[in-house]
Amino acid sequence: MIKACSSRLAALCLLMLAFAAPAAAAPPPLSVYGNLPGFETAALSPSGDRIALVGVVDGARRLLVVDKDNKALLASAVGDKKVLSIDWGGEDKVLVRTSHTVELGPAFTADKAELSSMLVVPVGGQQPWTVFEGHDFLRGVVFGYKGVIERQGRWFGYFGGVTHGVYAPELYEVDLETRKAVRVAKSGDRGSSYNWLLGAAGEAVAFSDFYSWNGNWRIRGRNFKTLASGTNPQGGIGLVSLGRTPGTIVYADEDEDTGEEHWYELPLGGGAAVELLADEPILAIHTDRRSRQLIGFVRDGDVPSDQFFDPRRNKIMAATRRAFPGLNVRLLDWSDSFERLLVSTDGVGDPGTWWLVDIRTGKATDLGSSYPIKSSQVGPMRMFRYKATDGLAIEGVLTLPPGRDAKKLPVVVLPHGGPWARDYAGFDWLAQAFASRGYAVFQPNFRGSTGYGAAFQKAGDGEWGRKMQTDISDGLAELVRQGIVDANRACIMGASYGGYAALAGVTLQQGMYRCAVSLAGISDVERLYSTWIKESGHDRTMRRWIHQAIGKGRDLRSVSPIRFVDRVAAPILLIHGTNDTVVLPEQSSNMAKALREAGKEAELLTLDRADHWLLKGETRLAMLEAAYKFIERHNPPDPVE
Repeated sequence: MIKACSSRLAALCLLMLAFAAPAAAAPPPLSVYGNLPGFETAALSPSGDRIALVGVVDGARRLLVVDKDNKALLASAVGDKKVLSIDWGGEDKVLVRTSHTVELGPAFTADKAELSSMLVVPVGGQQPWTVFEGHDFLRGVVFGYKGVIERQGRWFGYFGGVTHGVYAPELYEVDLETRKAVRVAKSGDRGSSYNWLLGAAGEAVAFSDFYSWNGNWRIRGRNFKTLASGTNPQGGIGLVSLGRTPGTIVYADEDEDTGEEHWYELPLGGGAAVELLADEPILAIHTDRRSRQLIGFVRDGDVPSDQFFDPRRNKIMAATRRAFPGLNVRLLDWSDSFERLLVSTDGVGDPGTWWLVDIRTGKATDLGSSYPIKSSQVGPMRMFRYKATDGLAIEGVLTLPPGRDAKKLPVVVLPHGGPWARDYAGFDWLAQAFASRGYAVFQPNFRGSTGYGAAFQKAGDGEWGRKMQTDISDGLAELVRQGIVDANRACIMGASYGGYAALAGVTLQQGMYRCAVSLAGISDVERLYSTWIKESGHDRTMRRWIHQAIGKGRDLRSVSPIRFVDRVAAPILLIHGTNDTVVLPEQSSNMAKALREAGKEAELLTLDRADHWLLKGETRLAMLEAAYKFIERHNPPDPVE
């Protein structure tokens, strides 16, 4: 049995101590929530003897590496780099994947793009370097990361790269010692989507082609012999990983009628495919670092759980979950032996804690917290179930203010983005920020959300501004009926699609919300459609998907908030980053202009050089402070007793 203990690694206890704990009667400052978390991401080396993490150390954001004796081996400043993930290349190199916005030339359909780079950081203090620095590549840009492989004592990384004169990414093996890049797989035919699977030695063992113009697809082995083929006009086909046993691969094929995704295990030597994990709601997969074979998956649900095919690993994970009763437990990384695990927890009373679990000693060592918040200051959260007007069962996440009765509370309705996503009952920094100020926060998983099966997700097709919108207000109505929130004290706020829902809540709907905040939201669905169609080029699959998801033609005008500004009776705050490559900034600026011309109360906050996800702390905090100030002014919370 694993026992959770409170001891801290000496080198990591510096994390988050720069913030003093606030007085019990006062909530933490907004900066505690708005700044990037003090513990962002971490990874275990193959042996499990070294931990790499990105977090706040001595008041500064750093990449920190410690060994098994808690000795700091590296502390490198990260600054404001947008870190997406970290990984190990053996025991002495950390791979840091970052994102940056670049201006595109006139030959591209978009003005800007968000691109990724991979920084290789030697632990021994040698100069860091960037993959594909050479002049033959699109300098320093990687298009996909296929992990690392050890071969004869050397470590190699695998990345998609674009060479000059080539129209699509090709797969390259990069020697992490010499930096030399060697192409191991070419791109596919022009007009096709192409992907590869790597074997344990770094060789490409399977290839997939998909042709958008007719929906035909095929999977080929190393000798380019076709192993499987078919037609899927919606494009729901792709390689997943190597299979559970040597000599097999796994691919996914989505039923175009039902939307159900089916996984098949296929012999590389040829033969019939066998369906795998039928009826399992799969959120993510686990593969072995060495063999690259499929060893487990994350079962989706209100509380996702890690599942393994190997009984020993499954038993270890079950014991780990039992060590943290009532909390969400997420497996982040593990040693090759599976004797040391890196996990995170969050939930009621837990603002996000990172743990090193040692199976040999049966102890879990507290590494640090994402947010410097006392347990008593974490707003309790739970799933809230209700039915839509048409009878569809829906649930959402309800977060309540800490230490207050759940009666007649002011509420912030916070629909998620995507809309192909969902919210879980865990620590959400934005929901907690408002809950800490006395608001109930409701995050509805309306139809079209993921995680509830294909039929539920498909029920959202063509329902932007319609049933997807009333699902949100139906949840609010049930909260009012149960006496939890005050019907006269509700505001709505969201980002991306959630920003669209916020605008729709005060244009397509009226009389429900005292104010609305749209972060990178869509005001003109018709214009969004035109942008997506333009960027899709000749990709017929993308066009089919767009038509299925949101519709087409004049019908989109009837669900575009910008067409109904004359109906607005509540103040609106629009927030948008200038470097947003997903929802163009004009969606907010045009809405602000239309509102003002109609004589409505509207504010526009433009965040300079901010991307769609607000990956930098300064822009995230600026957004939170502006949103809270606006909502507080138009929907003030009850005073603190």
